[in-house]
Amino acid sequence: MLHKTLIALGAALVAQMLPAQAQAQSQEWPQRPVTMIVSQSAGASPDVMARLLADRLTKSLGQSVIVENKPGGGNVIGTNAAARATPDGYTLFFATSAALVTNPYMMKNLPYNSAKDFAPIALVTRSNQLIVVHPDVPAKTLPELIALEKKSPGKFSLSVDGPRSLAGVTGQALNKHAGTQFVLIPSTNPNAGVQDVMTGRTQVGVFSVSIVESLVKTGSLRAVAVASDRRIESLPDVQAAADTLPGFDFNGWFMLMAPAGTSADIVKKLNAAVDAATKDPQMKELAVKLGFDLDPKGVGSPQDAASFLKVQLGLWEKTTKDLGIEPN
Repeated sequence: MLHKTLIALGAALVAQMLPAQAQAQSQEWPQRPVTMIVSQSAGASPDVMARLLADRLTKSLGQSVIVENKPGGGNVIGTNAAARATPDGYTLFFATSAALVTNPYMMKNLPYNSAKDFAPIALVTRSNQLIVVHPDVPAKTLPELIALEKKSPGKFSLSVDGPRSLAGVTGQALNKHAGTQFVLIPSTNPNAGVQDVMTGRTQVGVFSVSIVESLVKTGSLRAVAVASDRRIESLPDVQAAADTLPGFDFNGWFMLMAPAGTSADIVKKLNAAVDAATKDPQMKELAVKLGFDLDPKGVGSPQDAASFLKVQLGLWEKTTKDLGIEPN
């Protein structure tokens, strides 16, 4: 009986100590370098933005924040590695919208669960897409392009970097919402698709702003719309697609996440650090040049990030059902 009592007292003591230990650890964090996993290759848009953020976080946290690229498997390899990391604040995930909300409705048997395996820290930025055309296409706006296509249904080809990528789904949604019949042409990669439009092999394309903005400004391509519900600062004269097609919003975005179970205090500290980083004038200037949108009001709270993720998961569920896309 005494033995059982001692065990019970010991268990109670441990239970009381654990919250105190967790609190002490979070107060001392970080005591060593922090790793930020990026599920795409070095030089890709997520990597560029992650390194901008890591540089600012290094300065504010007083410890190095090191970007570790884990590309492959359509973001699955890096995302799963982040989900399975120890939740101690020393492994973070710079997550793409593809990893968190596209993959769950495109791939069967994902080894991670976006809603359960991560603790959202902050919505860092949006990465917009442009609908562009070859300069010889006689359309300067999205309504003009839609009208032109409807005069010759099926005549115009549209470059995307894959039928099930963000650009591919955007192209399918454009056909459904506008009643058009653009022929989607998957390319081996975004740069190859850009070359196809520039040379006239295809007439239309959907690409990240960061890839084609400079080409639009030099006249090598013409932007007819931002594929979302808002204009962007770097190309203020280009209309939002939602001005023509209400509710049309297919931009990408990046969130900073931690493995589920990470201390709420650490998440809060990181959220404040990210908020300060996105308000840094130099980072804001660089982000705009790269085609990213930083909210001037800041990143919001971790709860705001969690709510945003929930809404986005719901939107992608509806979108894929509407377009008849099944996971494979």
